Amino acid sequence: MNSPSPVINWIENQETHSLIWHSENGSPAPKRVQIADDTMNAESAYRLACEGTALLWRGDFQNAKNLLQAIARRIDKKPTKAKKISAPATIGAQIFHLHRQAQAQRARVLAMLIIPVNADFSIPLRRAPDIKQACDEAYGKVEQAFAVSLRELLGIIGAHEWRKNGVEIPALNAKIHPYYGVFSPVRGEYLELLAKAPLPSTTLAFDIGTGTGVIAAVLAKRGIQKIIATDQDPRALSCAADNLQRLALSAQVDLIRADLFPEGRAPLIVCNPPWIPARPNAAIEHAIYDPESRMLRSFLAGVANHLEPTGEAWLIMSDLAEHLGLRSTQDFWTWIDTGGLSVIAKMDIRPQHAKSRDTDDPLHQARKAEVTSLWRLGLK
Repeated sequence: MNSPSPVINWIENQETHSLIWHSENGSPAPKRVQIADDTMNAESAYRLACEGTALLWRGDFQNAKNLLQAIARRIDKKPTKAKKISAPATIGAQIFHLHRQAQAQRARVLAMLIIPVNADFSIPLRRAPDIKQACDEAYGKVEQAFAVSLRELLGIIGAHEWRKNGVEIPALNAKIHPYYGVFSPVRGEYLELLAKAPLPSTTLAFDIGTGTGVIAAVLAKRGIQKIIATDQDPRALSCAADNLQRLALSAQVDLIRADLFPEGRAPLIVCNPPWIPARPNAAIEHAIYDPESRMLRSFLAGVANHLEPTGEAWLIMSDLAEHLGLRSTQDFWTWIDTGGLSVIAKMDIRPQHAKSRDTDDPLHQARKAEVTSLWRLGLK
C-alpha cells in the first residue's frame, strides 16, 4: 500500500490551504509555509529560508528567479577560500566533508522558495514559461496540482534543454541526449581511453551501469557484435534505449534491468562506477557518489564470476578519492586481489574539465592532482 503523498499547509486570506509536495530528491515537505510575492525583499527571504520557512510564491515568475539568485549570492558571500586542501590526507577528507555539508545546506536554503504547478504542468504565475514538455519528461503524468522548489523546477527546465540539444561525444562523432536524473557524460576524457584500449574480443561485452548508454555506444562503434548493458534505474534504461536508437545501434545492444551483472560470462566487462565514496545529496548524484564504495567493491568482488578465462574487465576510475583521503590506495589494491583479479595494464589521462583549473574551488589541489584511469583487469 502506497503511503499518502506529503502535503504543505499554509494560511492565506485567513483560510487554511494545502497542496501536494513534490521533491525528486525525496526532501520532506516544509513544515512552515508562508505566502511571498514581489514585495518581499531578498534579505527577508534569505532570513526566512535560513530559518526553515518555505516561501510559496504568488508574484511574477521572473522575479522569483531573480530572488533565488539574490538568496544564492547571500549564501555564497560566506568565506570559502580558507578551506583549500593543503595535505595531509586526513585534512583533505575533513575539507571534503565540510564542503559537502556546505553544499547540502546551500541546497536546503535555496529549496525554500517554492512554486505552485497545476496538474497540466502550467504555472499560475505572471510571465511563467511553458514547462509542460520538460515536466512531462521528468515527472510523467500527474493527477493533481502540486508545489515544488523553484530550484528543482529550473533544474528540470535545464535538463530538458540538455536532452533536446545533446552533448557532443568526440569518440562517437555524434551526440548523446541525457534525460533528467541521468548523469550527462560531461567528463569525456574517460571515453578517449575507452576508444583506444585494445579489445580482447569483438564478440560480446557487458556494460555495467550503462546510464545514458554512452559506453555501450562506444563499444558498438568499435565493432563489438553484441553488448548487454545493465542498469537498475528505469529512467536510465529509457535514456539509453533512446540514444542507441538515435545512433542506429539498437540491434547490437540488449538493455537489461539489473543491479550489476547479467547472467553468463563475457570476454569483456566494462564498468564506470561512481568515483567518490560519499553519500549523495540528490538523485542525480548517485552517478558521482558511491557510499562506502559499494558499487566499486561489488563489481570487483563479482566480476570474476562473469568473466571468460582469457577475458578482461575494464574498470574506469578516477583517483580523486585517494587525493581527498576518502579511500586508500591499499584498499583499492586489496579489493582487486581478493576478487581474484590481476592488473594487465593501466591507461591514464588527465582531467580536462573546468574545475581542475578553478583555484577558488575548495578541492582544487586534489582536482589538480587527479588522474582518470582505465584499469585492464584479468583473472589470476
